[in-house]
Amino acid sequence: MLWRDSSKWRKGLLSALMVLVTASAVMSRLNYFEWMFHPVNAPEFEAESSSKLEAGEMILAVRYGDDARAYPIREMAYHHILNDVVGGVPIAVTY
Repeated sequence: MLWRDSSKWRKGLLSALMVLVTASAVMSRLNYFEWMFHPVNAPEFEAESSSKLEAGEMILAVRYGDDARAYPIREMAYHHILNDVVGGVPIAVTY
């Protein structure tokens, strides 16, 4: 009954408000950061001798015990986070 008696501009405003509320409710339940920053869950590594890194390329390095890893900044700049296990300890590498 209230909808029927409302003017067109009031119906338009109410409809826009309902769309905004619905979109906000949907976005609050989604992890939209994974859309922007795709985590790498299963990294693949190469030996230093067979890597294709240039001599001046920057890397992030992690060493734990006898285990060591190097992550190219070029790749990390896109993904921003990488899940890995170094020396038996799970880590999250981020840049």
